[in-house]
Formats: sequence, C-alpha cells, structure tokens
Amino acid sequence: MASKEMITIPKVEYEALKSESEYLKHQLAELKRLIFGSKRERFISNTDPQQGSLFDLPDVEQPEGREEEITYKRKKPENKKQPLRTELPAHLPRKVEVIEPDNIPEGAKKIGEAVTELLDYEPARLHVRRIERPKYLIESTDEQTNIAIAELPSLPIPKGNAGAGLLAHILVSKFVDHLPFYRQVQIFKRDQLTIAESTINGWFSATCKLLEPLYGALKNKILTSDYLMADETPLPVQTKDKPGATHKGYDWVYYAPVEGLVLFDYRKTRGSEGPDEILKGFSGFLQSDGYIVYNHFEKQPNITLLACMAHARREFDKAKDNDLARAEIALGQFQKLYAIERDAREQGLAPEAIKVLRQKKSLPILTEMEAWLKDEIYQVPPQGRIGKAMAYTLRLWPRLIRYIDDGRFQIDNNLVENSIRPVALGRKNYLFAGSHDAAQNAAMIYSLLATCKINDVEPFAWMRNVLAKISDHPANQLHKLLPRQ
Repeated sequence: MASKEMITIPKVEYEALKSESEYLKHQLAELKRLIFGSKRERFISNTDPQQGSLFDLPDVEQPEGREEEITYKRKKPENKKQPLRTELPAHLPRKVEVIEPDNIPEGAKKIGEAVTELLDYEPARLHVRRIERPKYLIESTDEQTNIAIAELPSLPIPKGNAGAGLLAHILVSKFVDHLPFYRQVQIFKRDQLTIAESTINGWFSATCKLLEPLYGALKNKILTSDYLMADETPLPVQTKDKPGATHKGYDWVYYAPVEGLVLFDYRKTRGSEGPDEILKGFSGFLQSDGYIVYNHFEKQPNITLLACMAHARREFDKAKDNDLARAEIALGQFQKLYAIERDAREQGLAPEAIKVLRQKKSLPILTEMEAWLKDEIYQVPPQGRIGKAMAYTLRLWPRLIRYIDDGRFQIDNNLVENSIRPVALGRKNYLFAGSHDAAQNAAMIYSLLATCKINDVEPFAWMRNVLAKISDHPANQLHKLLPRQ
C-alpha cells in the first residue's frame, strides 16, 4: 500500500494562500450577489430565541400503510362589506352631464339625484398663441405722422416660435418623465405636428442659455449653506475624441438638506478638480461616502467631514456570505441606530431634541460598536470581506459618529443619492449625452427640476412661469425665482 506524502509549507506562504482564498471567495460572492442577489439592504435579525424559522419543523416519523380520517371545523367568514370607493380629488374641474329619464309626466317633482363621478382624461392639446398688435397712425400738428404699436412681450426665445408652455413641457418630459427628444417627436406627430429633432435640440440649447443666470443663482445660494452632502454618478457622453464609443463623464451632486436645494455639476472626470472648484470658499460640514477625493477637505480648517452610515452598513451586508455571525452582529447595531432615527422622524422632533435623543440613545450603541470593531478586526483575515468592512468603518469612524453632534445632520447620504436617481433613469432611456456642453446643460436642468421635487413644487407650472418672466426679471433678484415651498 502506497504511503501518502505529507507536504509542508512555510507559515508565511500558508497565510498568503489563505488570504488569497478569502479574496477569491469574496470576488465570487460579489459576482453572485450582482447577478442573483436582492438589491434591498434592510437587515432583519433572526437571533431571537423565541422566534423560530418557518422551516424549523420537527422530525416526525410517519408510519407506513396507515390510513386515518381527519376532520376539522371551519368558521364561515362573514359577508364582506363592499369596499368604499375613494373620493376623487376636489381640485379637479367637473364637467357636469345631466341625464333626464324618458317620459316624465308634467308636474313630476324632483326629490334628489344620483351622482356618479368618473375620472376621465383628455390628451394634452397644442394650440397656437396668436399675438396681434394693432398699428395706429397718429397725425401731429407739425405735419409729421407717427405710428403707435404696443411692444411685443418678452419671449423665451427671441424671434423663435416656441412658447414658454411648450418649452417647459419638452424639458419636463425629458428630465422628469425620461422621454428622449426623439420619442417626443413621435408623440407630436400623432397630433399632426412635425417638429424636427434638431429643432428641439436648438430650443433646448437656447432655453439653457436663458436659464444659466438662474443656475448661477442656485449655485450661489446652495454654497451659503453650512451643511452639504456630496456624491457623484457616471454619465456616458459622445465625443469626437472617441468615434463609436462614449466618454465616461460624471455628474457631481451637492445637496443642502436644510435649505432644500440641489446642484448638479458635470465634469469630464471623477478627479478632485470639480469639487475643489465648486467648494472653493465653502465653509461648514460636508457629508460624503468614503471616496478618496474627499479626504483632502479634512485638512481644510473651514470644512468638517461627515461620513455615510448607509455605506458602512452596506459593507457588512456584502460580508454576510463571508462571515455571517460577525456581519449580523454589526447589522444588528446599525438596525438599532436607524430605529432611533425613525423614532425621531415619526415624532417630528426639532433638531435640538434630535441631538438630545442621539446623545442619550445612539452614543452608547456607537461606543459599544467601536470597541467591538477594534477587538474583532484582529480576529479576521484583512483581505476577507468582513475584514474590509471593519477596516472601512474604522477608517471613517470619526466622520461616521459626527452626526450625533447636531440634530440637523443626517445619519447617511441617502438624500443626495435619491436626488441622483433621475440621472440613472435617464441613462436607461436616452443612453448618453450628445456632447460635454449638452451634459452640462442637462446638469443645469436636473438641478432646477430636482429642487422642484424636493420642495413639492409642480415642475411644469414652475418652469413655464420662469421661462415667461425670467427675461424681464432683475438680475439681483433671480434667487426669488428658485423653486421653494
């Protein structure tokens, strides 16, 4: 019988192989998660000893060949009441239609009426705004004649034939409802109106030029805040430098949660040039994820960094396949912290009361969590997913816990991430921006319409109003046109 040969390797090489194995397992788990995994991050603990699993059924031996009759009593359900129909909104106009019964004899007395309300719809209709300005011949005593005519109202596009309502509809359709211009062209054709896509692109560029000063006012206004969130998202852009391919640009987003303002700024790269330029002169608190570009702001005396708890939690959610026990302990702590935030929102607490609540309830959890992380990080391989999650969290720990110092601060960056969603949806519909200039124009419109959404302002009505009056609005009062509650 052949003997088995024992192979020994140095401990250093063994540790390296073990670390590589953990890394490869993590890569495989990430791939499976991207392909098959749920996108939800909500953690539901199952550590309660009183709470069993749906599938924890006792093993019972069933005798073979035995028949038994099973009887049971069933309670007959009561007759269900007809569901009440929700009343239709009172603000909608009513078109009353009266239907009289046939063959009503003379002298019949009306005793009431049965009312049925149906929600109906008529497609939006285009119309031509015709402006007529009568001319008058005025004779003067010096034998000269003058012609009097009223001034033409300011138009969004001088010498253009697109009104404020149509331009607002085109912009809202693309940047709120995610309808590319070519689809809007097809919709117009159903109304027997042919508008070339190049014409709409020209209107778009002219409208952006008109709104540029308002975008500047938004930028100035948002930088007066002392608390900003920042994030970035990729945007494919067509360029002459890459025929047949797209350039990967980025929309940098700055959100002021207290003021309810958001600014999109397009940049060609994900480097620090964009935030360095935008945040030049900014003083206050800046909240972001752990992207390295934000690190150098920590050295600036006028800026204090906060981190995003949701990103830290996400790291442990990804680590469940690597070390379920430790990941669940961390996720349970995050769950407690978020429960405190939820209670504060439901109670409608003021910022000062939120700070008191956090100092009382959140601080002990954070203190316990930090001690656990510092102890456990030496018990796990650094290249494993759980080790990376712990390292990420501890590296950002001073920024992560800073939110408890001010009730205005958010526990995470989710508000700014939510404002980015229209860009992600837009990418799926119109795929890319046609040029770098078009990408910046889109960032401008996203800024204004996202601010509408944050403040519950109806975007079409706001945009139509602004386009109708911005040409005559005083330059030093442009901030009054910004969407506000």
